[in-house]
Amino acid sequence: MTDMTKKLLIVESPTKAKTIGKYLAKSGWQVMATVGHLRDLPRSNMGVDLDSFEPKYVVDEAKVKVIKELLRQAKGIDEIYLATDPDREGEAIAWHTEWILLHPTELVVLKTKKGKRGKVEEKVKGGSRLKLKKGQIKRISFHEVTKEAVEGALKQSGQVDMDLVNAQQARRVLDRVVGYSLSPVLWRKVRRGLSAGRVQSVAVRLICEREAEIKAFKKEKFYRVGVDFGKFGAELVKVGKDRVEVKQKIALFDGDYQYTKTIFDRKSKVDKLVGAWDKEFVVEKVVAKESKRSPIPPFTTSKLQQTASRLFGWSGKQTMSVAQKLYEKGLITYHRTDAVNLSSKAIADFRKFIAKKYGQEYVAEKVRVFANRSKNAQEAHEAIRPTKAGDIDKRAMELVGREKKLYELIWKRAVATQGSVAKVERTKLDIVNKDSHLVAKGVRMLFDGFLRISGEKVEDQLLPKLTEGDKLKAKKVNIEGVETKAPPRYSDASLVASLEKQGIGRPSTYAPIIATIQVRQYVEKDDNRRFKPTNVGVATNQFLVKNFEEILSLPFTAGMEEDLDKVAEGKLDWKKMMKRFWKVFDKQVKKVMEKAERVKIETEKIGEKCPECKEGELVIRVGRFGKFISCSRFPDCKYTRQYKELAGFKCPECGAEGVIRKTRRGRKFYGCSNYPKCKWMSWKKPN
Repeated sequence: MTDMTKKLLIVESPTKAKTIGKYLAKSGWQVMATVGHLRDLPRSNMGVDLDSFEPKYVVDEAKVKVIKELLRQAKGIDEIYLATDPDREGEAIAWHTEWILLHPTELVVLKTKKGKRGKVEEKVKGGSRLKLKKGQIKRISFHEVTKEAVEGALKQSGQVDMDLVNAQQARRVLDRVVGYSLSPVLWRKVRRGLSAGRVQSVAVRLICEREAEIKAFKKEKFYRVGVDFGKFGAELVKVGKDRVEVKQKIALFDGDYQYTKTIFDRKSKVDKLVGAWDKEFVVEKVVAKESKRSPIPPFTTSKLQQTASRLFGWSGKQTMSVAQKLYEKGLITYHRTDAVNLSSKAIADFRKFIAKKYGQEYVAEKVRVFANRSKNAQEAHEAIRPTKAGDIDKRAMELVGREKKLYELIWKRAVATQGSVAKVERTKLDIVNKDSHLVAKGVRMLFDGFLRISGEKVEDQLLPKLTEGDKLKAKKVNIEGVETKAPPRYSDASLVASLEKQGIGRPSTYAPIIATIQVRQYVEKDDNRRFKPTNVGVATNQFLVKNFEEILSLPFTAGMEEDLDKVAEGKLDWKKMMKRFWKVFDKQVKKVMEKAERVKIETEKIGEKCPECKEGELVIRVGRFGKFISCSRFPDCKYTRQYKELAGFKCPECGAEGVIRKTRRGRKFYGCSNYPKCKWMSWKKPN
């Protein structure tokens, strides 16, 4: 009997729709994409009833065309399958889509009418003849966009998980309530146009606290001693019973910072010690032993962002954008995950591939599994891995640019987990001179194991064949003066690591958090691509910490994340959670609005008098689109001009000074100081 049922499958991405469409082409399926959310909270107002916390969803004008096409495609369809991403955001998109299909004539659309400013509400026209029942709409979920995964999911269809939807609604409403409540306070007490966010403001606080910790850190000079024996070197590690290196620990806002110095705080101490040494050193002990090294777990979202940041200099947003494309093309599993586990099918595929490609000796003796240690892991996802290990996937071989780089990174890390251990021989020489004890270390690769798959290189550092009692003569004694290093500024990688460690944010939120605080001009990157707060960020953070200490504390923010997880698990009613939070928060907002003192944003003087009023001094301010120069007497004097940050090169077209500029979204690029007469620009700095 032939199945004549008409079926429609809905995803959120056109690329994903195209990939799945190829799998289902011969089965008569229709596949379409929502292109993200179809309904959301309005942009022009809070859109939340503060008594019931019921959200007021609207349709953006730009989505009307998509919705009308959706309703047209759904006419005469017997079964509709919602196949959006397998997380809270994807579940919410599925729920909104289902609601639209069941209530096509009740949609509220925000439209801008010609000749009028602002938004007005209208109803979507059409769709009145669409009569679907809830049983006709089904939810399917898969963690990889492959033919097998899609077909398997279609056999196990269910309904939209309202616990996950409510967790997404709770986060959206919570962030909206906090943002729309705090922003008016900031306008009155700091500067108009500022905004605040529940998690973003905590990220800004981390960066501000670190900047203060760096300034407070007192550097200390110390000395290291090494001896060059010609074919190898050794380092002084003990004098008598005292170890040369001592570890220091200081408490920071997000945890302890540990650094190392030596017992030599003055060069005279080193000179006295070295001056008393005998001419010959003696080999006291030789130890050579084999050690094994095992592969690390496959990527989670945070570890992928951290590694891409360190290796490629990518932002979290860039990494997730490339990963999204790889996922939608069916090349990797879902890229928003806390999990490190792999499916038994994937493990079998990897082991089979390793044996065929490298030989059975490169396959781990036992199946290697990794336990999830994250207490905050949300959905039951796998780690990020390739959907196929072998070279049979031609699409992966055809990748170029960033997609190729990220795919290879994911492939190597995941496949290597089933590789055999690497074996190295480590040699240690204990060398003495009077009561001074030196150590030289060597390493020799015995078997590369999983390192051959991951592509990591271990250089042999061979020591000469020596035995106990051998005499050695130093060619040179190296005395190096160094300083203790202050805690480093956050990079993209370390900021994500800190957020994850503190239990703040989730896989889908790390990249948007970091992107948002840059767009809002609260932080910027220094020459080493590390975050530092702007004057606006410092002032805003100072005000929020003083008046909303609990809201911006790490334990409170992490606790809210745990509550959202409980909502996702069906253990907590999200509206009750909101009412409990709002009862305290609303009182604090009103109190601060009435009694808090205004905070002044520090400005940087450039040493010039205002050419317009002749009284004020020109200062650098941070605005919506970056830095600009204005009069210190603003708003009495409204003189402004473009801020030109010299970049240290000459314009390739006209020879004027090159400058650093920024896009509206905060991305840095290079331009000509003679703009708009010269419109040269480049993303890369000329040599």
